[in-house]
Amino acid sequence: MKRLTSSALVLICFSSLLAYAQQSLNNESVVKLVRAGLSEDLVVQTVNTQPGNYQLGADDILALKKAGVSERVITAMLTRNGNAASGKPSNGAVPERSGSGYPNEIGVYVKSAREWVELQPEVINWKTGGVLKSIASAGIVKGDVNGHLVGKSSRNKVGGALEFCIYAPDGVAITEYQLLKLREHKEDREFRTVTGGVLHVKGGATRDLLEFEGKKVMTRTFVVALSLGPGEYGFLPPGAFASASSASSLGKMYTFSITE
Repeated sequence: MKRLTSSALVLICFSSLLAYAQQSLNNESVVKLVRAGLSEDLVVQTVNTQPGNYQLGADDILALKKAGVSERVITAMLTRNGNAASGKPSNGAVPERSGSGYPNEIGVYVKSAREWVELQPEVINWKTGGVLKSIASAGIVKGDVNGHLVGKSSRNKVGGALEFCIYAPDGVAITEYQLLKLREHKEDREFRTVTGGVLHVKGGATRDLLEFEGKKVMTRTFVVALSLGPGEYGFLPPGAFASASSASSLGKMYTFSITE
């Protein structure tokens, strides 16, 4: 069998990329790009810039990971899906606002230069029973769990006086969100929390939980003012804990990094 030269392989990779650029991406096409040998940066850029319709339920995320798709690429797919559903841009631009000036799409936003800028979410893995695994493979997780995020720092950098706006899903109270301190663990970040709410829980399960108050300014819209020291933090939305049969997206955390 005749071996392909490195130049031929590069040409095949870029031909694959150009072909997918002409159509809407999906889970299968992302897997094909990864297996074609394209770099992670190039796949992420493709997901961020090309139309896409992704299936990102619990089983879908697990299947993507088994196929070799990195968490960074899956995060880009999650973000792109959310932006496509809401009509928001995926490049960190200022989201659409209501007449009041507050965001009117589900998410967490930080005040920057008098504008609300969306925090891009990250994918969480969960450690239960001493074994690191996706919540999709663990079924319903009960009790306290350790969350794991790839990388030492969030890409959402903030500083100065912190003011956040949380636009919650219909019927969700601000008290259902958790604010957590993330701890460095080797080259990654971890936190500990508890499923099913945090009321009346004592001990290590609430080790990283931080108290905060949200002021309701409109329907489903809450403003949160914080005074925190340098470090890594994140808002954990309700519904992050699901079963393997769940058809909804999971494992999102709205992280941010406070620099000195």
